[in-house]
Amino acid sequence: MQRYTINIIFLAAAVSLVAAAAAGLFDNYILTVLMFMGINIIFASSLNLVNGHMGEFSCGHAGFMCVGAYVGSLLSVVFFTSNKFFGDPLFPPEAAPFLFPLVLILASLAAALFGLIVALPSFHTRDDYLAIITIAANYIIISIVENIDAIGGPRGFSGMKRTMNVMGDVIHLPWMLIWVLIGCFVCITVLYRLVTSTYGKGIPAVCQNEVAAEIMGVNTNKVKIMAFMVSSGLAGMAGVLYAHVYGYVNAQAFNILKSTEGLVMVYLGGMGSISGVILAAVAFTLLVEALRFVIPAANDLLHIWGILPASSELSQIWKWVIIPLILILLMQLRPEGLLGNKELTHVFPRLRRWVSFK
Repeated sequence: MQRYTINIIFLAAAVSLVAAAAAGLFDNYILTVLMFMGINIIFASSLNLVNGHMGEFSCGHAGFMCVGAYVGSLLSVVFFTSNKFFGDPLFPPEAAPFLFPLVLILASLAAALFGLIVALPSFHTRDDYLAIITIAANYIIISIVENIDAIGGPRGFSGMKRTMNVMGDVIHLPWMLIWVLIGCFVCITVLYRLVTSTYGKGIPAVCQNEVAAEIMGVNTNKVKIMAFMVSSGLAGMAGVLYAHVYGYVNAQAFNILKSTEGLVMVYLGGMGSISGVILAAVAFTLLVEALRFVIPAANDLLHIWGILPASSELSQIWKWVIIPLILILLMQLRPEGLLGNKELTHVFPRLRRWVSFK
């Protein structure tokens, strides 16, 4: 029974959230913040597999999120709505609530394929060179998407809201919240099972010493391929959910700034700590939302005092001052992050009585 405690707790919390949302206890803003919390958990946890558990330095992870967002959006529109590609939907719109997992799976596989392409040249690199490769891959993906006019090019792609409306017409439930919660559960379960498995032990072995891992019989090339593909696929799933929450997707939403957000969440929570990254993703989401209110209020006050001119874009400007500043302070004051490479059960040993999370 103990090994299923986390699953039971998560299921109870998920059912409670869905029931409260279905009953109208949350307004659209709170619901959106909760969904972006889940998306950030998936995105940051997937990046943590490469940067934390494997010890590599990927700086363009948002590129894989972009692949998942566009592939998932295109499949969603083609499968369930009338569209310019095939005219009528390929499947009955009423099947959307039951076939949407197919969209998540196919988009995740597409992102994993791009992860494989990035992993191949990483065999011959060490340390900071991988960062250069992933940044280049991030910009290549954005450039490719923006030059495909069939999916909107630089204008972006939309139409996913119709899929969500069809789901709501079939069964009146907060479907996007449900899919985000399922995505979080799948992501954390996959990562936990992977890093605690016998085969997955090769990931921290690469982190500790890649040469020593090879001498001890670890096929580091296969480990890198597996880690990159799993990480990229989960990022792609986060991209699908991101696109459907917004109902619109643009390639510039997945530039280096989005990748930086993932880095902040990973290093804030602690490299190699699943529970630490979850806590960091929640805290980061709340911080970003708080800045939407605090910065404009401070700007208005300073404008009244004649110190600063009025600016409607000051929130975004200061967001990208504060977020890098957090990263700098983190590297100076607590480079290991909130939990380091430990889990909550290490920090609070009494939790081990209730959960088997190591």
